[in-house]
Amino acid sequence: QSKPADLNTVLHQMDQASTKFKSAEADFRWDIYERVVKETTTQNGSIYFIKNGSKTQMGAKILPPFAKLLDYKNGQLRIFDPGPDQLTTLNAGANQAQYESFLTLGFGGGGTDLAKAWTITDLGTETLNDGSGPVETTKLDLVSKQQSVRDLFTHIIIWVDIKRGISLKQQFFTPSDDQKTATYTHIRYNQKVDTAPFTLKTDKKTAITRR
Repeated sequence: QSKPADLNTVLHQMDQASTKFKSAEADFRWDIYERVVKETTTQNGSIYFIKNGSKTQMGAKILPPFAKLLDYKNGQLRIFDPGPDQLTTLNAGANQAQYESFLTLGFGGGGTDLAKAWTITDLGTETLNDGSGPVETTKLDLVSKQQSVRDLFTHIIIWVDIKRGISLKQQFFTPSDDQKTATYTHIRYNQKVDTAPFTLKTDKKTAITRR
């Protein structure tokens, strides 16, 4: 791990990458550690991000045994659980910027916007493997400027490939010392995304919960 660069330089590079970012698709692994039971649950799947102007669309497919589908578009997050055939809809409303700062954390977001929402500490560079080879990432520690977010996560560490504006790894820390580590591999950058596999297949029997 090498020394931190000048943070303003890093944020400027992220701004530049943001202007070139159109889409990303990746395989993911989510490791969720619960301190109370001292157990880690692992979820695997695939995810995509499509950027259209200032708006970002996201879809995720979690594989069995934790099968779920998620999509985010126009300020609405939908979570479909095929087991009980249940759809949960959350409208971001006034919190849309907050939602998007989470969902797109390190995926096409600019450094200037990141600095508006988070207090950032540059932890230096670290080389990770994205499944196709070694990639140099910049490791940033983020503390939200909003108390409501700090109530959820004391801080978040992201490993960003600042040339492409893509996170290869994210680590979320909660006040109760739980952790979620997200690792992204086999990244398809600025390629056409087939959203069909991410489609939420609901019907008349689907139970819908709105929050």
